[in-house]
Amino acid sequence: MKPSQPFVFSTGVIGYPILFVLLIWLVFWFEIRFGFDFNYLGVRPREPLGLRGILFSPFIHSDIKHLFNNTIPLFVLSMALFYFYRPISWKVLIYGILLTGFFTWIIGRPANHIGASGVIYLLASFLFFKGIFSKYYRLIALSFVVVFLYGGMLWFVVPVEPGISWEGHLSGLLVGLAFAYLYKQQISDPPKYEWEKPDYNEEDDEFMKHFDENGNFIERLPGEEIKEDELNDLNDEGKQKIVYRYFFKKSRKDSND
Repeated sequence: MKPSQPFVFSTGVIGYPILFVLLIWLVFWFEIRFGFDFNYLGVRPREPLGLRGILFSPFIHSDIKHLFNNTIPLFVLSMALFYFYRPISWKVLIYGILLTGFFTWIIGRPANHIGASGVIYLLASFLFFKGIFSKYYRLIALSFVVVFLYGGMLWFVVPVEPGISWEGHLSGLLVGLAFAYLYKQQISDPPKYEWEKPDYNEEDDEFMKHFDENGNFIERLPGEEIKEDELNDLNDEGKQKIVYRYFFKKSRKDSND
């Protein structure tokens, strides 16, 4: 009577996040190795040419610190997305990246907005609000984990530092919230035990046969054969024998004598 498993680990759960992280590191390595600077390919708000940054900006980072700060949360959150929300994971990721970049293009300051932080805010926001909207205990627990790990990111959706694209963070946060509400009904079914299924028949359940009409547990069903090892434990009257075993243990004082 095992419950169904709504969450199944597959190679894609860890494989896709690894590929995403490797790609952004490969782009950064290419810039350093061959002396390129791809910052001009970031989102340039309200400029037609700046729209290309919607696709390119998540893969471009200004320095190693910027890249490292985005690597771990991007890997952890994207892995959680593919594990808990596999049926809609690609929709959330692809459309989320496009919309986050587009809103950044609309509200952003005149600068090149680069980095995967907007995607991180998208994923964190979606995972948190989706778990709350689902009212399913496992997903709610995931929401609390996200808050515990990355709740401090909320401070950076406002202009606290000049060099940080808070517009991209805010866009990702709002898009994640919108997607969580849009897909709030699309979650994995909670695990069901055999007795919760529509075709469950109590008479066919071997475990339930060990209870009488009053709910009392019956150890041995009528007509059930007694095994040889159980037979050895019975006394002459057919009742269970109680065997007492005594063990003698030397004290530390005795062992030292």
